Amino acid sequence: MGELRLVELSASNIVAANSLTLKPGQEQYVAPVSHSIAEAYVNPITAWPRVVLDDDEVVGFIQGNFDPESDHEEFKGCIWSINVAAAAQGRGVGRFAVLSLADEARSRGYDRITVMFEPGEDGPEAFFYRLGFSSIGETQYGETIAALSL
Repeated sequence: MGELRLVELSASNIVAANSLTLKPGQEQYVAPVSHSIAEAYVNPITAWPRVVLDDDEVVGFIQGNFDPESDHEEFKGCIWSINVAAAAQGRGVGRFAVLSLADEARSRGYDRITVMFEPGEDGPEAFFYRLGFSSIGETQYGETIAALSL
């Protein structure tokens, strides 16, 4: 693995980000990058879409939301989505992306970030708990809401 960097989603990396493939079974837990890109387009003020580069190869995507005015506490500073290429999983890419988003949140004055995920064997639950997230509730659809104190 080379040097990981986080860069803004742009015309030069959007196709590679949209082409990220997950491990079999993970698709049911993660929205496609194209969905996140559409959300960023609709919410350009609060969305924070970034790609993770390993040297110059796109190996991951993370999108945050920073909206201090949100009526929902869990949406003020949160991870909307994270995708890591199947071949890059287990190499610290996801950890790097989440901690980079946490650094951005901290620089904006947030004291925590949140994430929502569907629990399941192939889902991201164990990953987020290893990073220090703790469950703080559940959505009406049965998704776990977890928070990481900054």
